[in-house]
Amino acid sequence: MEYTQLGRTGLKVSRLCLGTMNFGPETTEADSYAIMDRALDLGINFFDTANVYGWKKGEGVTEQIIGRWWAQGGGRREKVVIATKVYGNMGDWPNESRLSAVHIRRACEDSLRRMKTDYIDLYQMHHVDRNSPWEEIWQAMETLVQQGKVVYVGSSNFAGWHIAQANEAAKARHFLGLVSEQSLYNLKDRMIELEVIPACEYYGVGIIPWSPLAGGMLGGALQKAREGRRASENQQKQIEKYRAQLEQYEAFCAEIGEQPADVALAWLLHNPAVTAPIIGPRTMDQLTGSLRALEIRFTDEQMKRLDDIWPGPGGPAPEAYAW
Repeated sequence: MEYTQLGRTGLKVSRLCLGTMNFGPETTEADSYAIMDRALDLGINFFDTANVYGWKKGEGVTEQIIGRWWAQGGGRREKVVIATKVYGNMGDWPNESRLSAVHIRRACEDSLRRMKTDYIDLYQMHHVDRNSPWEEIWQAMETLVQQGKVVYVGSSNFAGWHIAQANEAAKARHFLGLVSEQSLYNLKDRMIELEVIPACEYYGVGIIPWSPLAGGMLGGALQKAREGRRASENQQKQIEKYRAQLEQYEAFCAEIGEQPADVALAWLLHNPAVTAPIIGPRTMDQLTGSLRALEIRFTDEQMKRLDDIWPGPGGPAPEAYAW
């Protein structure tokens, strides 16, 4: 396994991050345990979750699974850098969602209880809350850090402007601020190249791409369709919309002798701004198969081919749309 530092911090994390969103709804608890054990065996020390995962309001199903896995001992908790999230709706009453100081405090305590741990390594804001001032948010986060309940703070789904706002407000308070941003980023969805990536590079914020396979489209969607595997109706529409590009992409992957999913992950790892793409395996085979991406190296010509197939916005703003 390869490791890198998370943004501007000294924290070392694996180049692949284990996403746990499927644990509970798609993957049984026993299989989830097996996947997490295997991830540790492979050297993956970076796990991502969220209090809303499991999709039963207020229950934190996935966090509970992780907590019961840690409770088995064997140094499991100590080996894992855990990232969870706050913002989502955890109840029907006011102040059970978003980023008020009240909700941040309660949500953190609940996540700690569910995961049976004393601290969260990376506490991520799942979305920007335009109704909560940064002074309130950072005061709440500072308190959690001072209490030893949170080590680092990150964001998810923030715009470049939000990252700048957040870190300038933190700097004024002599607080570390955001150290990571979890964004939608893959060969098909490259909008963050305009302003999010430049903001992250400026502030030393590590990028953790979610949906690196574009919901499975970059994982050999055409090939799987030919093999008779059914896709959701929405994905079938997406496949038809991007069929011409997918045909070129899968042909390119066959030409270089690599699986489409591995090429998509390797392309993200090629970007020095990226810390670790989130892989969300439902099965053990999906987990172990992802490791091939760490070994793939592209030539400049191959990178250009991928850009031609999946063109981005043209680089950072404003040059991407102006002179």
